[in-house]
This record gives sequence, C-alpha cells and structure tokens, in this order.
Amino acid sequence: MTGSRVVALGHYQPAKVLTNDDLAAMVDTSDEWITSRVGIKTRHVGGPDEPVDEMAAHAGAKALATAGLAPSDIDLVLVATSTAIDRSPSMAARVAARLGMGSPAVMDINVVCSGFTHALATADHAIRAGAASRALVIGADKMADIADWTDRSTCVLLGDGAGAAVVTADPTAPDTPGGPGIGPVLWGSVPEMGNAVRIEGTPPRFAQEGQSVYRWATTQLPPIARRVCEKAGIAPEDLAAVVLHQANLRIIEPVARKIGAVNAVIARDVVDSGNTSAASIPMALSKLVERGEVASGAPVLLFGFGGNLSYAGQVIRCP
Repeated sequence: MTGSRVVALGHYQPAKVLTNDDLAAMVDTSDEWITSRVGIKTRHVGGPDEPVDEMAAHAGAKALATAGLAPSDIDLVLVATSTAIDRSPSMAARVAARLGMGSPAVMDINVVCSGFTHALATADHAIRAGAASRALVIGADKMADIADWTDRSTCVLLGDGAGAAVVTADPTAPDTPGGPGIGPVLWGSVPEMGNAVRIEGTPPRFAQEGQSVYRWATTQLPPIARRVCEKAGIAPEDLAAVVLHQANLRIIEPVARKIGAVNAVIARDVVDSGNTSAASIPMALSKLVERGEVASGAPVLLFGFGGNLSYAGQVIRCP
C-alpha cells in the first residue's frame, strides 16, 4: 500500500495586527487580563478585501513553491474552514481557481478547530486508496468575521490566517525507518457536548462555554494524544515537536506536559496569532519549520481539538 508524506508547508497572515491594548480600547479588558487567562499578546485581523479563499490561496501558493510543484500537479484540494459564509463555490474550488489549477477534486471540511488534522487524514486516506497522488491541504479561517467584538470573553481569543501542506504519495513509506510520513489518525468527538463551541445565527457569531472546554481539553485529551503516539509506534519522549490546536496557552501547556513529550519543541504560536481555528496547526508548524526549530524527518505530533468537541491527531515526519 502506498503511504503519504508532507513535503512542504506554507502560511499566511493579514498585515493588520490587533494588540491587547487595542482591544482594551474596544471592550472592558486589559493586557494583563488577557495574558493571564489565555496567554495571547497579539492577533492578525483581515480586512474586507482579504476573504478566506484569498488567505488560503496565499498559503497554498507558498507551500507549492517550497515543494517545487506547479498548481497543475495537484489532483486534490481540501480546505478545512468553518468561516465560509457562501455554500458554493466552496473554498477549495475558489482556491483552485485562484491558483490556476487544472481539474482537481475539491472539498471543504468543516470540523472547526480540528479541521486541518481531519483534512490531512482524509488526504492521506485518498492517496493510500489510489484516488489521489498529490494533495494540497489547507486550514484557513477568518475568525474576525464571526467575532462578537462586544464580548470580552471571546473576542480576545480570535485571529485570522491560513496554513497549507503539500501531501504526496510515498511508495517507500511502509519501509521508511521510523514509520510512515503520515501516521494513522485517531479521531472522534463528544456529540452530547457539541454545543460547548458554537458558530450560529445570522450573521453567525462565535460563542463557547470556556470552562467546559478547558476541563475537557486538559483532562480528557492527554490520554487520547498518547494513544495517537501508540498508533504511530513512537514514545512521547521521542517526539521532536508537539503542535496542538492553538486555542489558549493555558490549555496548550498543561496538555503538552501531560502527554509526556519532555524533549519536544512545543508550538506556542497562539501568543502572537491568537486562536485561528483550522489554520492554527498548519500555521504553527510552518513557522517552526521556517525557523529551523524542527529537523527534517523528525517525528511531530499534530493534535487538533475544539468545535463539536471533536479531535483528530497523527504523528507526521517533518518535511
């Protein structure tokens, strides 16, 4: 069976930066209040001329350039997003059009904050099944469009951006030392608690039950993440990096500690970017690789969680 691997990454963020002090001028909050509760200092916010598909296309173009591939080489485009207001054309179709692709299969995947890891698993499965050979997998969200800027408990969390990965077939994957380029996914959800994170209404607005999400994430997710490592045949202490959904630094740090990845670089992009939902994992990983903080071929745990109280994780080999 053919495996798959991530061969290149890319990311994009709008130029406008919103600081905690900027938010303090908008709602009853302060830099100290935000930093102490969620660890976020800044977030990037897109303007009306930066739709989701444009951010996604920028990230995808960067990943393709890094991979040395032309848009026409891609036969599957998956975009994970929960902020696509229009039903059709899909974000994936719009990205394919922006990049001038030929005739790829195009699909959007909405699993909110765990969307990218779900999409990455879907690309891996498609390649393993022989339905695709080269995929562009993107997480992109414009959270500013769905933020309630009068609610200090949620608006301080959110940012905009996109991250992309090029995934290709890897016939040598079963025999690669250390396992396949993309390991087996472990995914699931807690349907009865799905209302803990919501994007509802007209216009749609983001809301959540923060304490419920915090308790679930910090108590229930670490053992699931360790099972992801078991499925990949790697011990947590052998991970080179851990990239969790960048929801809140007060969730990321205890979850990473409980996983037992004592030698890993822990992605903390949430400090500078806020919670960018499906964009957070590929964007954080792209930055780690760009800065040279993780060696090529090193094992990295990706673990998304959040909306729908869903989760999905896999261990990949760093491109």
